[in-house]
Amino acid sequence: MLLGRDRQRVAVDALLDHARAGRGGALVLRGGPGTGKTALLRAARRAAADFADDPRLVLLCVDDAHLLDLSALLTLLPDLTSEPVAVLLACETDLPHLPSVELTPLTHPDSLRVLHDLRPGLPADLAADLAHLACGNPLALVELAAALTAEHLGGTAPAPTALPADSLLRSRLRARFHALSPRARTAAALSLVDPDLDPDTLARLPDVGPAAVQEAAPLLTPGPLTRTTLAAELPLSERYAAHTTLAKALPPGPRRTWHQAATAPGARDAQAERLHAEARRARRCGDHVRAARDHDRAAALTSAPALRARRLVSAAADHWTSGSAGPARSALTAAARLSDSPELRALADLVRGGLDLGGGQPDGAARRLLRAAADLAGAHRAQAALALGFAGEAACSAGDHALHTEIAHAAAALRAPDDPDPQALVLDHVLGMEATFRGRHAEAVPLLRAVVATAERTPVPQAGVWGGHAAYVLGDSAKAHELAGGAVVATRERGLTAFLPWALIYQALSALLLDRHALAFSAAFEGLHAAEAVGQRNAAADHLMILALLSALRGDCDTALHRVDTAAEQVSRHGLGRAGTLAAWALACVDLARERPVVALERLRALESGGRYGGVHEGIRTMAVPHLVEAAAGCGEVGWAERELRRFRRWADSGGSAARQAVVHRCLGVLADGDAAREHFTEALRLHRGSGGALELARTQLVHGRWLRRSRRPRAAREVLREAADIFERQEAEHWAARARAELRAAGETAPGGERTVERTGDRPGGRPGGRSGGGFAELTPQQARIARLVAEGASNREVAARLFLSHRTVEHHLRNIFARLEVRSRVELVKRFG
Repeated sequence: MLLGRDRQRVAVDALLDHARAGRGGALVLRGGPGTGKTALLRAARRAAADFADDPRLVLLCVDDAHLLDLSALLTLLPDLTSEPVAVLLACETDLPHLPSVELTPLTHPDSLRVLHDLRPGLPADLAADLAHLACGNPLALVELAAALTAEHLGGTAPAPTALPADSLLRSRLRARFHALSPRARTAAALSLVDPDLDPDTLARLPDVGPAAVQEAAPLLTPGPLTRTTLAAELPLSERYAAHTTLAKALPPGPRRTWHQAATAPGARDAQAERLHAEARRARRCGDHVRAARDHDRAAALTSAPALRARRLVSAAADHWTSGSAGPARSALTAAARLSDSPELRALADLVRGGLDLGGGQPDGAARRLLRAAADLAGAHRAQAALALGFAGEAACSAGDHALHTEIAHAAAALRAPDDPDPQALVLDHVLGMEATFRGRHAEAVPLLRAVVATAERTPVPQAGVWGGHAAYVLGDSAKAHELAGGAVVATRERGLTAFLPWALIYQALSALLLDRHALAFSAAFEGLHAAEAVGQRNAAADHLMILALLSALRGDCDTALHRVDTAAEQVSRHGLGRAGTLAAWALACVDLARERPVVALERLRALESGGRYGGVHEGIRTMAVPHLVEAAAGCGEVGWAERELRRFRRWADSGGSAARQAVVHRCLGVLADGDAAREHFTEALRLHRGSGGALELARTQLVHGRWLRRSRRPRAAREVLREAADIFERQEAEHWAARARAELRAAGETAPGGERTVERTGDRPGGRPGGRSGGGFAELTPQQARIARLVAEGASNREVAARLFLSHRTVEHHLRNIFARLEVRSRVELVKRFG
């Protein structure tokens, strides 16, 4: 089975089908070394097995076509159009006037599948590092997996950084390097010893020039594996010559210091000290990429093992902060061999705990961080507080409240009245969350309000995240969104790449609390891709489950189920209680949309005794109570619903949020009768309109309209339900719009307005009404526009589904609507429309 080659297989199958129909042709399979051209040729031969039954059918496969003289074959190809002949040419370059399909790099998920197929049980972190290093090259994945040793698998040796010496791909790279002209080889050597060289600077160096840079560029641009492998191949004399050239040519600074030291005899601790100072300055400036580079180089030049270990841990911290998890793990592994200092071990545990929080077992990360905090509490109180803050986040991610209690006890022991704001904020956040989880809201509120107040005056991005979370728990959704949004901006400005997915989780959740689903979708979608880019698989699962919940709340059941299924393995394998609780909530919303209240109630009830994936996040479970009430009322379980609603109401009352109070009154209306129900629905609608939430307002109107119809007040019901249907349509909640229209019909709606689709300025992106007048994406809903844009760029339905985390069926459904709305009949017309 060829992973990640669906589009290429479609093109090959089409060529074979044309040959079977007597219409010959050719197709170029274009890709660099190791991209799987030969494997695709083998797959084509298997797909053409039936050609053996008909002597007229011919499949001609040409591998490494760029090495051959194809002039005679190319001359014959036009004569084959009326013959049952298919010609496949695997080539590293385009061939003139022939159709081609490119073998693009495998996606990260497909790369991981290849690795796990090759080495079952491969540690997740090691697999992620190898997938990142290989940059989607299938042969590189195969050869890296084959070269793994017991030390690699056991975590006592850093992950490989170059292809093995006997690698076929390495030999191909070596041959290409030796085939370069002397000047291009010099350019390549200079670039290999200093990856930060830009092309203009490189071209101006002695014995190089623009032509040499251009010749060497294709060999140096594919990815980190090519560079590290060629660097290992570079002869010592050429390496020293490159360092010497750069030591003379570069201006004073850390790069020049490094190149001077690289060829200097004897001890180089003075240069190491200068690089360490430059790394610290880069860190203060927010340039963690440069700080990691200079800390790595300082460590390499340091002669004392203990000091080298300390600098490696500093490099690991900067790698982690800048989103480079693999180099961070490698630096920590190297440091562990150099020193047994408890203090250094604790600092390393702080970094490794952060790495594990993003991509490992969160409960294990929490215990590692708790241990680090205990070891740091004496001499490094600030780092100890930070360790406890991240430990609390890890326990929340796992849904392990017993473990969170341990962390809270440590935070209470560390907390002092004169703590600086950053430390006080972190420790009060842990203590406030503990009180919240235990239902001690009177104790939690002042602590969390203090966290919010401190976050507003503390110019640290992490403070904004914790402050936003505190405001979120208090029910102050506007303040939560403000602080989380500020933290997102600050993480970008300060180069804190590792913290961006985390900040976006709380921006998405606060937007959901505000009932601003478009903002929540944008934050979660960005967070998902940001998490995947830096290997934070746990954060990616959180974001994917938020996206699933948003789909479920709109009644888009297929998309919700697809997203839950996509993340389920990660959630289960790592025991992600928060993501698992979000999944249960999303699935319950799907059950309610499909009118299965009994199943929804069972699903949400199960959270009380522990989630399907282990722990349960009490905060998320509390937010799901309104849907539990709806399910329980639908099953006649009024007593259960009332008990759960009391718990939700205590939380809503503690924060004073109008949006949450509106939901409380809706639930009370559902459970009440007569005038009491009418009063609760009226108050809920008043509060909704004051808080600005659209989708929750429409949901309340739908419930209220149904109650009015059943109370034999059809005229009032129709008035409420019309507005609900309009809002649902504008929010792309097609399922609930249809449900509202069905209620309208049941209430006696006979005018065409009951079935209409509202088209008014502001209903669509950009404030444009529908129709052909816009001539572009403004005519489409946001989801349709995203799909149309990808299709116009040439993506297949399967690729669109993978990029947007949608089911294949959902993409097909949206495409039909896109074609109808734009009055186009094919993908070709769509490309012309937006090309």
